[in-house]
Amino acid sequence: MDLHLTGRRAIVTGGSRGIGLAVAAALAAEGCAVAIVSRGKEALDEAAARLTAHGTRIVPLVADTTDDASVRAMVDEVVTTLGGVDILVNAAAEPASSGAQAAASTTGDDVMREQFETKVLGYLRCARAVAPLMTAQGWGRIVNISGLNARGSSSLVGSVRNVAVSAMTAALADELGPQGVNVTVVHPGLTVTERTPGMIAAKAAADGTSEEEAERALGRTTTVGRMITAEEVADVVAFLASPRSVAVNGDAVAAGGGQPGVTFY
Repeated sequence: MDLHLTGRRAIVTGGSRGIGLAVAAALAAEGCAVAIVSRGKEALDEAAARLTAHGTRIVPLVADTTDDASVRAMVDEVVTTLGGVDILVNAAAEPASSGAQAAASTTGDDVMREQFETKVLGYLRCARAVAPLMTAQGWGRIVNISGLNARGSSSLVGSVRNVAVSAMTAALADELGPQGVNVTVVHPGLTVTERTPGMIAAKAAADGTSEEEAERALGRTTTVGRMITAEEVADVVAFLASPRSVAVNGDAVAAGGGQPGVTFY
């Protein structure tokens, strides 16, 4: 399927690693010019060097999404460099922990504030900065990377921040959809990234098993029998970032390999 993304201009926050980097690679492979955004210059430069293999323009930009002035300066730089913004993928957030979660009744205020500043308000700041550009041209896509913790209660932090991202997505979609800008949220589950070997080793040590058995146990949490990779999540995001996804707006799309024993409708 031709996604009609050639020549589009994308911003991917959290684009120096993990799902963000995989999304940037998928969009570049489809012909997008991509601005990758992160707080660390060294990691950004390394990611940009890898992405140039796709033959499209890659712009590494240091910015902090917890700071509105930093976000607006970043978007201004993208407009100056690429001529505009067609796609925003919000992926700049601390990864969810795979270990034991703090009890809801003892979760501290500072932890919740930090999560809202980064994942909820950070996403909103970026959407707020690009929305006028997209509505003025009559087309755009905003994809928010959230997580399947939105559908569970085992982690107060993970659940609340991801539910908030979903609610924000729906509100933006209601407002921007009639102006040609679709907004969606993607819920990855446990996803294979550069952090995965350490996570598997930690689980094996905690369970007293081999790393092979720990990996199989994690795979049994999906209906495909294994963890989904960052690249497979990125394929879903690339479709949602494309003109082909016009029928999807405001909705949550799960990309975690399926949850056993649960029906969502």
